[in-house]
Amino acid sequence: MGELVETIAKALVDNPEEVKVSEIEGTQSVIIELKVADEDMGKVIGKQGRIAKAIRTVVKAAAIKENKRVVVEIIQ
Repeated sequence: MGELVETIAKALVDNPEEVKVSEIEGTQSVIIELKVADEDMGKVIGKQGRIAKAIRTVVKAAAIKENKRVVVEIIQ
């Protein structure tokens, strides 16, 4: 899941080398933390959070196969 978020984020930002993704795995759920450069934050979130919502939707769809609950957090 983390690789998917990282690939999507790197395609969106101007500084792909500053994209960092970490996964915190529990028994039922996975938390994916996404960090990007300050100037790229708007590109990852999008107007009214539309891009962030789309990223979460894609990751949730991929997580259904593994029967896990995935939460994507965008951290400043």
